[in-house]
Amino acid sequence: MFDYRLKVFHTVASRSSFTKASEELNISQPAVTKHIKEIENQLNTKLFDRKGTSIQLTQSGKILFEYAEKIRNIYRDLEFEIHQINQKHQGKLIIGASTTVAQYILPEILAKFKSYYKDLKIELITHNTEMISELLKDGKIDLGIIEGESQSAYFDYQKFKPDEIVLVAKANHPLANKTLNIKDLYEIELILREQGSGSLEFIQNRLKEKGIIAENLNVVIQLGSSESIKNYLLHSDALAFLSVSTVLNELKNNQLTIIDIKNFSIERNFHFILPKGEQSELIRLFLKFTHQI
Repeated sequence: MFDYRLKVFHTVASRSSFTKASEELNISQPAVTKHIKEIENQLNTKLFDRKGTSIQLTQSGKILFEYAEKIRNIYRDLEFEIHQINQKHQGKLIIGASTTVAQYILPEILAKFKSYYKDLKIELITHNTEMISELLKDGKIDLGIIEGESQSAYFDYQKFKPDEIVLVAKANHPLANKTLNIKDLYEIELILREQGSGSLEFIQNRLKEKGIIAENLNVVIQLGSSESIKNYLLHSDALAFLSVSTVLNELKNNQLTIIDIKNFSIERNFHFILPKGEQSELIRLFLKFTHQI
């Protein structure tokens, strides 16, 4: 029900990119531009300023984004409250999620989902991407949410949420506020996730594309969770690649800092991983809910 032009605007503003919005909405970039122009003409105002290759919301754009968020949430609440009245949902949904998703993204979503569907029972199982795939294959979970990019013919995959992996150090690190070249990674101490981690796989693949051989990096330790890595960083001069979703509080509190690497970024999508074939009503309900959050 969310007006499609407003949806396009909201996506562009959220992603700060016409290109990313077109990919997420599965429409062409000219179509995205057309929708934005139509809103600008209707409101007789400019919504975005271009700064080189990036875009920023104008003051009018910020106001529209605030109201677009409110309209989007009202439509979502309306739809789910009516749906709840018309059809009572019962049963149990077992979700498996890789650690980053389970710790930093899913709790808020699950709390909102549970507030609408109080009769549903939800169980969340946390493992790395490799183990989540095994659990789904063995039928021990109903669906998974993973951060790796390897795909299996056993499953269907759907985009869940975009994410970015950044190089992080303690706030007072000697490299704070400096920009590295990609080859500088060979000269610094690094912390990586454990084998089987989807994040580790993704990082290694992106580095390989830039000619960086992971086996030649100075990896001082591999740890099994983002929390362990963050706490290690606070007491070390090592650096680590972490999902930006995992370090928002530490960045805000000036405990950690992001170290830029020239001409290099790691952007990815978290994915739903589903059994092949028709999905159960509970799985379809959860997928629909998450797509509207």
